[in-house]
Amino acid sequence: MNQCVFVLVAAFFLIGVSGQGPVNQKCLGCICEAISGCNATQICAGDVCGPFRITWPYWSDGGKPTLNGEAKDSPTAYKNCATDIYCSALAVQGYMEKFQKDCNGDAKIDCDDYAAIHTLGGYGCQGNLPHIYNERYQQCKKLVS
Repeated sequence: MNQCVFVLVAAFFLIGVSGQGPVNQKCLGCICEAISGCNATQICAGDVCGPFRITWPYWSDGGKPTLNGEAKDSPTAYKNCATDIYCSALAVQGYMEKFQKDCNGDAKIDCDDYAAIHTLGGYGCQGNLPHIYNERYQQCKKLVS
């Protein structure tokens, strides 16, 4: 675990991402840290892009946010958004708004649920998280709480 998550949380706070959906800054930071180490340098690999490692369908379900007024149907809109930390965080917020639910059965919807939804999908979040993802997420959660 590095300082990246703390920088990311501060950046989200400064640009107001948390006010744009159900996921708070700390949670966004931990999801990003768990999924990619918040690696913004690895643009795309296969069908996933950006620091949140989102797919085109995820971006679409998240409301297709775009950068600088780019048209949602532009051939570059998904990649440009997914590889931008702010825009991809907005996609995560939109996705969570659409699919938010209590995945772990504890009668509340919180970051644990959002972390599961992010990696397992909106319809399969009751499953087990991948080991490395869960380990990084839990470590981050301890550090930021």
